[in-house]
Amino acid sequence: MSRGAGNRAPLALVAVAGIVVSLLLLPLVYLVIRVASGGRALEVLGESSTWRLVWNTLILAVGVVVAAVAVGAPLAWLVTRTDLPARRLWATAGALPLVIPSYVAAFCLLGFFGNRGLLADALGVDGVPELEGYWGSLAALTLATYPYVFLLTQSALRNLDPSLEEAARGLGATGWRTAIRVIAPAIRSAVGLGALLAALYTLSDFGVVSLMNYDTLTRAIYVQYKSLFDRAPAATLALLLVALTAVALVLEYRARRRGRGYRTGPGTPRRPSIVRLGRWTVPAVAFCAAVVGLFLALPAGVLAYWLTRGIASERSLAVPWSEALNSVTASGLAATAAVAAAIPVAVLALRYPSRASRTLERLSYAGNALPGLVIALSLVFFAARYASPVYQSLGLLVFAYVVRFFPQGLSGVESALEGVNPRYEEAARGLGRGPLRTMASVTAPLARSGVLAGAALVFLSAMKELPATLLLRPIGFETLATEIWSLTQVGAYSRAAVPALALIVVSAPVLYLVSFDRRLESGSSG
Repeated sequence: MSRGAGNRAPLALVAVAGIVVSLLLLPLVYLVIRVASGGRALEVLGESSTWRLVWNTLILAVGVVVAAVAVGAPLAWLVTRTDLPARRLWATAGALPLVIPSYVAAFCLLGFFGNRGLLADALGVDGVPELEGYWGSLAALTLATYPYVFLLTQSALRNLDPSLEEAARGLGATGWRTAIRVIAPAIRSAVGLGALLAALYTLSDFGVVSLMNYDTLTRAIYVQYKSLFDRAPAATLALLLVALTAVALVLEYRARRRGRGYRTGPGTPRRPSIVRLGRWTVPAVAFCAAVVGLFLALPAGVLAYWLTRGIASERSLAVPWSEALNSVTASGLAATAAVAAAIPVAVLALRYPSRASRTLERLSYAGNALPGLVIALSLVFFAARYASPVYQSLGLLVFAYVVRFFPQGLSGVESALEGVNPRYEEAARGLGRGPLRTMASVTAPLARSGVLAGAALVFLSAMKELPATLLLRPIGFETLATEIWSLTQVGAYSRAAVPALALIVVSAPVLYLVSFDRRLESGSSG
């Protein structure tokens, strides 16, 4: 399993990776069919409103990526590489916003900052400036996406060989200089992957921009799919989203090519060097408190307020046990399937690099830029015509989740594999171990943290996916996301707070398992 460009990939690996990517491209095939049959692509591309939508989408994606990296990367470093007080708590709380659906986050922000929101009531004023439009969308989507950067960066920091820092310290570098000169370049790939996921999430989100009244490509696609019988214009706009995705993939790939860092040894995990914050302890804690307060405590507080108001009104607030079980089942299957499908694609791209393998890997990201509605409609189109037995089955819903969130599983697997030096795999093969045994005894232990992080991202994202679930779920199969949507549509915010809080409670253990590593316990004050 060497990395030489001239080393030929096994035919079986190429075949499996090709099948995986081909299935992931079904929504794109559907769009091409729609555009080709509609014949209105040039008309749509010639409208100035189309390019205004492209511009709005682009500046929002850039803003969210910058904000997500500015929040997620420093937070990951603080909880893994410093003596930050209670860092286990900050590690878990910092990742929890990932379980809050973006549309729920938007509801909570509007409910707090709106003219008749909780802040206006607390201040005793008639109203406060509305948090809507670009800035409202930026805040809500940063809340939803910075955990991607946080979790992947945290995983990369755990897998980073401590000897690199020890060598820098031996040459007289201070803790801060080591962090900037050694750690930052080593985790650049993981940060880039997290930023890419943030960009893709922003490109495909509909709920936030709709609630915040900010016009983007996704909002226009949903409006046209809902109001027009002719879906060719909406398909054209969706293809523009794919083009923006391609731009994001090219930029991320070029940034990643600048360097990779491998572990220099596969031995027993060692406790990394801890940076003493000293006088920076208070600012560091203040930063963590601000992040957790704004992105977790605020929306959770609004939900709790709605819940207590409902209890005070003596309304019946039932715990959605069945919906929670359905959510966990579908999301767990999707996480397992996505990571399993990502392994051959990641191994082909990283262990047998070539133009073809990298192109195959990049193509697998196309589905993530499409709104869940487009993916669902494409699968309905193919299932109704060519695979009627799977129509409205749990399997089709799980497949939609895999298509939608495959890049998150792939990012975790790739981030993990990039930290495993291929020479150790070659050495194991040279000692007579087969590919599967080498993967199990050498690669898997070193890559475990990143793979689990990728699976957790898929699981948590699938838990809150709404459009695809609404269209593809089996009859009577309700999830926490569909329950939240149904209740908020009729203005039952107090009742909607119950499944929204349940979503956080159910997802918290998954985040805890991947956001804190026992190797960091020793010496931690948290």
